[in-house]
Amino acid sequence: MSCFLLPKGLCDELEGMMRNFWWGQRQQEQKIAWVAWKKMCKSKLHWGMGFRNLQAFNLAMLAKQAWRLLTKSDSLISRIYKARYFPHSDVLNAHLGCNPSYAWRSIHSSLRVIHRGTRWRVGNGKTIHI
Repeated sequence: MSCFLLPKGLCDELEGMMRNFWWGQRQQEQKIAWVAWKKMCKSKLHWGMGFRNLQAFNLAMLAKQAWRLLTKSDSLISRIYKARYFPHSDVLNAHLGCNPSYAWRSIHSSLRVIHRGTRWRVGNGKTIHI
């Protein structure tokens, strides 16, 4: 989950298996779901059961890889991705490019998670262009 974007259908199927296990469904018999699955996926602090939304969890794990590319720019994998996919910018401003690998497409799809959670600091002002 931390290297590749799982298809939505696969995440839905896995969550369906978890629901079936939780509600005790066997073969074709239908059981009553007393609480909505979305409510069960809430954290325990918010009165949920703490189950994971697999698609959101997958994006969070991929965003963690993108964050590592951003913060650990001296690592080998970071230098490889930078040379191949964003040689003149950073990972936050990278474009998908032509003929990208599935791993890069997966990481690139999680960049919106990082964009929503990051803030820009002025610092010493050297990187501000007026």
